[in-house]
Formats: sequence, structure tokens, C-alpha cells
Amino acid sequence: MTSRSRRRALGFFVAAAFGALATAAAHAQPFPQPTDVVARVVGEAMRPTLGQQVLIDNVGGANGGIGVGKVARAAPDGYTIGIGHWSTHVVNGAIYTLDYDVLDGFAPIALLATNAHFILVKKDHPAKTVPELVAWLKANPGIGTSGTAGAGSTQHIAGLFFRCRTWSAAAST
Repeated sequence: MTSRSRRRALGFFVAAAFGALATAAAHAQPFPQPTDVVARVVGEAMRPTLGQQVLIDNVGGANGGIGVGKVARAAPDGYTIGIGHWSTHVVNGAIYTLDYDVLDGFAPIALLATNAHFILVKKDHPAKTVPELVAWLKANPGIGTSGTAGAGSTQHIAGLFFRCRTWSAAAST
């Protein structure tokens, strides 16, 4: 192998190694959570009005409870605001003992986003409407299943509400 061939091969391997490292680093980056994205969009929109940069401190953990606790303990000077949602102000308040009051410790000042949920069935399912689905679930107890983002998620609670309101049964998965 000539020195030119060796340099070319070495260059190829170095480029491949850097490519592999860059790919691994890109995959290691956490995907931004919806609340973080909303905070950054709102923060950027606030910047021109305030005449200064808005710092977003995405504090994760305990289903949002650590970040909300940080907001609850901040000085009431207007420099610290938070984004609350189902998990931070309903689920956490219901299942955890918190050192702050989710109902009386905060005042909502804006609705930033809403989250639509859908009831879906496979295209070949016999039910094509909600009443048909309810009738099918009642006629086939124990067969229907539902999928959610997890226990306590809005999809989970909406599914339980659907079951209670329609007296139908579908196992949650």
C-alpha cells in the first residue's frame, strides 16, 4: 500500500469515526418536551416587549413537581414564571404530598396551548361512530383495549371517564 493510499484510507477511517461520533451525539440529545417548546416560543415572543432576553430553565423531575416547586418558592417579584399543566397541577396534587399548594399557590394568567384527544379504531373495525363503538364494547365485554401515555395521563383519565359515562369496558394497556 502506498503512502498516498494509506493517507486516503486513514482519512476515510477518521471521517467515518467522526461521523459515528456525531451520529451518537445527535442521538444522545434528549427530544425537547412539549412544555419546553412552548416555554421557548413564549419566551422568544416576550423578548421584544420586555427589551431583554427571557431565560428558560427547564427543570425536569418528579412529573414536573421539581420545577413547579422552584416557582412556588421563588420571590414574588415577577421574574420567575412557570408553565403548569395536567401533570403538574392535577396529577401531582392528587398523588403526592407537596410542599406547595397547587390550587391556591398559583394564579393562571394565560392559556398557552390545548391538547386534543381522539378516539380511534382500526379501519377494518366494525364500529364507525362513537355510539357504534359503545354498542360493540357492550356486546363484547373484555375484548376491547385502549392505549394511553401512562397511568395518570390525560388519555388514561379520559378513557376512564369514557368508560364511566358509557358503562362500557375496555382494558387499558
